[in-house]
Amino acid sequence: MIYDVVVIGGGPAGMMAAGRAGERGARVLLLEKNNQLGLKLLLTGHGRCNFTNALADKEEMINAYGKNFKFLFSAFNKFGVEDTISFFNNLGVATKEEDRGRIFPLSDRADDIKQALIKYLKKSRVEIKLDAEVKRLITENKKIVKIILNDGHELFGNNFIISTGGKSYAQTGSIGDGYSWLRKLGHKIIAPRPAIAPVTVKEKIVKNLEGLSLKDVKLSVYKNKKKIISRTGEIIFTADGLSGPAIIDLSERIGELMPGPVFLKIDFKPEIEFAKLEKKLQNDFHEAGSKMFKNYLAGLAAPKLTLIIIKLTGINEKKQINAVTKLERRALAGALKDFTLEIKELKGFASFKLDFFK
Repeated sequence: MIYDVVVIGGGPAGMMAAGRAGERGARVLLLEKNNQLGLKLLLTGHGRCNFTNALADKEEMINAYGKNFKFLFSAFNKFGVEDTISFFNNLGVATKEEDRGRIFPLSDRADDIKQALIKYLKKSRVEIKLDAEVKRLITENKKIVKIILNDGHELFGNNFIISTGGKSYAQTGSIGDGYSWLRKLGHKIIAPRPAIAPVTVKEKIVKNLEGLSLKDVKLSVYKNKKKIISRTGEIIFTADGLSGPAIIDLSERIGELMPGPVFLKIDFKPEIEFAKLEKKLQNDFHEAGSKMFKNYLAGLAAPKLTLIIIKLTGINEKKQINAVTKLERRALAGALKDFTLEIKELKGFASFKLDFFK
């Protein structure tokens, strides 16, 4: 059998492409090497699936995608944010908008998006083949004519859509195999690198902060003693570094600055300037009198962070507040306003742990 269209990759892009081709009357085969479609889709938005963004097709937002952003103008003109929302609404998925323009299914279930796409495939009469890992593409005159699967089956088509995704989350099947196929077909491949990823740092001290989540902290990235970029938002400490929305937002820029020494400075109190914080501490210490330093910190920072502050400042935790020196007070302000870590690397393609599926 020769199919009109063969789509390789059963993620959301592959499912939509296959469904649309089938809707237009083509005889379509969709191949997925996992035993189910849309595996990575279930991870998005912590299982809630922020499948588009109300601001994504605005010119000022498109510019934020980097030097290769221009192709998005054409893409969004063909099928923009409103088209995407309408597409899922018409498949029975009610949607809602949350902060920063993020669009979610009203149910907060990524599986609802997946099931809507499967419904679309069935309606479009797309043939689906699971556990179908592609071993090789066969070409004639620089045109793909057939696919050979790992089990030896040969599949023929007049048109092929490669929708295998990138290299992130290898546990879901995204290992970048499409890159090697396209290189063999004569395409130039720009070496992929991690982005929108957590970071690891050289300091072992962060292990003691593992699991600590903080909101509204300011992050500043430095290289060669020069501040490159800043972001204020939520962070989460991991066993070897940091994650969370603010770090994820900065990660692409961090990757561009590496290799070489890159430092991350954390301001736990961005709402107050350094000098004013020092003055506040001075007043607090005067009013607290004989209160122990450790007990004072309990009202200033999270428990895990207070232990690190004590270590960084060198102030005895049992020391009375009214006995803390000016230099010690300045060290405390520095620990709160200028907590500095050296970035080791971005989390690599193979380093993600998909606890969601356990």
